[in-house]
Amino acid sequence: MRFGIVILPDQPWSEGGDRWRRAESYGFDHAWTYDHLAWRSLADGPWFDAMSTLTAAALSTSRIRLGTLVANPSIRHPVTFARQLMALDDISGGRCTLGVGAGAAALDPTILGETPLPPRALVDRFGEFLELLDALLTTDHVDFSGEYYNAVDARTLPGCVQRPRIPFLVAANGPRSLRLAARHGQGWVTTGPKSDDLESWWKAVAELIARHRDLTGESTVDRALSLDSAPVFSLSSVDSFEDATGRAAELGFTDVITHWPRQSDWYAGDIDVLEDVVTSVIPRYR
Repeated sequence: MRFGIVILPDQPWSEGGDRWRRAESYGFDHAWTYDHLAWRSLADGPWFDAMSTLTAAALSTSRIRLGTLVANPSIRHPVTFARQLMALDDISGGRCTLGVGAGAAALDPTILGETPLPPRALVDRFGEFLELLDALLTTDHVDFSGEYYNAVDARTLPGCVQRPRIPFLVAANGPRSLRLAARHGQGWVTTGPKSDDLESWWKAVAELIARHRDLTGESTVDRALSLDSAPVFSLSSVDSFEDATGRAAELGFTDVITHWPRQSDWYAGDIDVLEDVVTSVIPRYR
């Protein structure tokens, strides 16, 4: 089992940078941040760009893998984003993983003066985003004409440090997006469904991983679970984290991802719980 942690980009680097360094010193395998223009109830507070934050994290660490959880097609164009990803992969020495999703959050397009897409169109755009981004990260002189994105003789030199390209961790819960994850992803991440009942959430997660296995077989693809999409914050206690990790392992997930505890609001928790988890739970899964 590998362990990841999400660090929200809501702190100035003078404060938030320490969290990224500590995530590496704690032994986490990967660290992530959100990719939004603003996010839920935190929209009225500080919020920083994901790629700039990850670049700073790359320069402040040496081992831990870094990525978006998840990159957002509502605010990214594959051509410009490919350039940013290649730069991050270069600066990090090949430690970049692209977590990428459909961009379902309604706030981002609204800020841009756009109408949020309905669910089917979100997945259609997601498919184009993945197809074009894959081409841009592996092939020079890319031409593409789609409903949502276009590219004309897009240059992609020098390419990625990682070959053939940066690995994709594709977020998917529904049938069509699961097929996209199976097609394009070196890994898959799920949040499970929205649910107020913990047992119902775990039952649905079990069904999702079974569907993903049906699409990919017993391949070496990574399967990651975002623990905090459950109705209980995984770091609310050491026991909660241990229970969630054990359940995920039994279902066949290769990775679990938690969130850095915040003082209030989303993912409110105690840093002491995180430190206890790092010393008492994570080592048992190594």
